[in-house]
Amino acid sequence: MFDIFKIIFGNSNVIKRGFDLIDEVWTSDEEKAENEAKLIETKAKAKIDLIAAYAPFKIAQRYLALMFTLVFLFIMINGVLGSLYGWIDMKNVQEARVFADKMWLGEIMISIVSFYFGGGFIESIKRKGLDDEKKL
Repeated sequence: MFDIFKIIFGNSNVIKRGFDLIDEVWTSDEEKAENEAKLIETKAKAKIDLIAAYAPFKIAQRYLALMFTLVFLFIMINGVLGSLYGWIDMKNVQEARVFADKMWLGEIMISIVSFYFGGGFIESIKRKGLDDEKKL
């Protein structure tokens, strides 16, 4: 008769595996806190690794932004001074302005400057806000 129960319910090894499975699924508050601490540590390490990997690109980003800005300013200053002092023909200035409008050079310059300087500006505002909250 007990053999039928063993056949139906399996041997004691299956029951032990069932209890182990329940134990794995059920986590205590201490295990949850430990897992959360590990998750936070892992996320922090991933962010630090990302920042370290991104560092060489920041130099290239600064260099490209500086190059584009200097060329853009050189062109604009030459156009303004040339038109004010009559060094160049106004028709050529108008053609250059139309070309710049077609190529969206002003919008490109604004986006480059805003992305480059805007990120640091937003981060400084966030840090200032966090510092003010800590003081309270």
